[in-house]
Amino acid sequence: MIAFDGTPRPAASEVVALLGERPVRPGFRIEPADDVAAYRELRRLVFVEEQGLFSGTDLDEHDDDPRTVVLVARDESGQVLGGVRLHPARVDGPDIGWWQGGRLVVDPACRGTGGGWSGASLFQPTFEVGDNTVFFESSGQDHPIVVGAGAVGGVGSALVRAACAYAEATGALRFDATVQASNEVLFSRLGWTRVRDVVVAGRPHVLMRWPIGRIAALVAATKRDLGRLLHGLNPGGAGFVGDDGAPVPGSDLVAACDAIVPSMVERSPEWAGWCSVLVNLNDLAAMGAEPVGLLDAVGARDVSFASRVLSGLRMACTAYDVPVLGGHTQLGVPAALSVTALGRTAHPVPAGGGKPGHHVRLTADLGGGWRAGYQGRQWDSTSTRRTPELRAMLGSVAAARPKAAKDVSMAGVVGTLGMLAEASGCAAVLDVGAVPRPREASAGDWLTCFPGFAMLTAGEPGTPAPPAGPAESAVCGELVAGRGVALRWPDGDVTEAVTDAVTGMGIA
Repeated sequence: MIAFDGTPRPAASEVVALLGERPVRPGFRIEPADDVAAYRELRRLVFVEEQGLFSGTDLDEHDDDPRTVVLVARDESGQVLGGVRLHPARVDGPDIGWWQGGRLVVDPACRGTGGGWSGASLFQPTFEVGDNTVFFESSGQDHPIVVGAGAVGGVGSALVRAACAYAEATGALRFDATVQASNEVLFSRLGWTRVRDVVVAGRPHVLMRWPIGRIAALVAATKRDLGRLLHGLNPGGAGFVGDDGAPVPGSDLVAACDAIVPSMVERSPEWAGWCSVLVNLNDLAAMGAEPVGLLDAVGARDVSFASRVLSGLRMACTAYDVPVLGGHTQLGVPAALSVTALGRTAHPVPAGGGKPGHHVRLTADLGGGWRAGYQGRQWDSTSTRRTPELRAMLGSVAAARPKAAKDVSMAGVVGTLGMLAEASGCAAVLDVGAVPRPREASAGDWLTCFPGFAMLTAGEPGTPAPPAGPAESAVCGELVAGRGVALRWPDGDVTEAVTDAVTGMGIA
């Protein structure tokens, strides 16, 4: 079986043969619908004629939105057994990562059929946008949605799970559904949480929400263990614990150090060299420090590989107009790359200088695009910039002198905001709709990627935007009492993204 994107996938018979199970014929499959006529007719039969929820038609403005996606369940003959619709919540606005599911419908002949597939709770769907079939994952294998012995059952549950997987794959960070009160139990069993009672078409409904843990998972993977690991080291010193750089006692120097993930060095040596300069200079910039120079430590299997790493580093140093002061190169070893940067400022800007009531601002370079091979993970806005543009962005914090600043790291915008709030002894609320974001990036990707140049700052309300050359800047939240980071949406709802301290390192 081949997916739309060309990826080979094992057929159901191949999988069960490998697992030693008795082959079964799939009862149905779920896929995006190119032709929605059969799905809409099924909606009319159920919602208009059978249930009387609507008069004449249940079609609305979301059916005319080109971004709306319809997933349908089909039997072996291609007949539509059911379907579900999902779409951005706002028809008249951009997709900010808030999606809604609805119009879930199942052919009356397929509801509650005995002998159907009863293992839905054992499987979690995976979906890649562009795929033509939704697959369920079990024991490390991919399976099309199947039901035992050719029976058709569990269509509604499977459609709900498929919709959740699709929404997350599109970069949604909030996924809601308004369900009839009688279906609340079904959605709860599938992992949804109740939000509140609502009324739709004069009938009682319940607003349900699918928990999306993408941000929390990223934060846990990249930052959660730092407090425990660094306990007793007091990195940065009083007032700067856990900061982007460390003021050198008795001087106006600030030092920053970053290592590049070895797998990235192996895969993209030139890009790794460029990024080793980029991340360190961003760290200095967040402290309001003017870069003085860099020291590099390179490990490589041979001269050829080392030259590729160093060529990327050299290009970045030329672009940023920052010298390499020295370093160390070791051949005949696995790939490794670490850079230390030195800068100067008489008054470093801390990450922990914020307090409840301060406005949060994101200043980010939205130019460029996804780095080849790192779609959705690394935004390359710097490799095509001229030196004056790069230096203007690096000098933005020094010029603006905010109360607190932190450059966006591998924890993403939300995770980094959580680090700034933690160092400041408070929590943060991020207004998702106000975050500067490239049109080419989904909200989920942008808020969890490494963005090239992006700086979070906190200060008194009314503080002007920092002069950051080509970067765009906007107030998009505030610091509040508490811990963690919440996302605030245009309808006023607030969802928890990070529920506790990010690093465990405490107040700076």
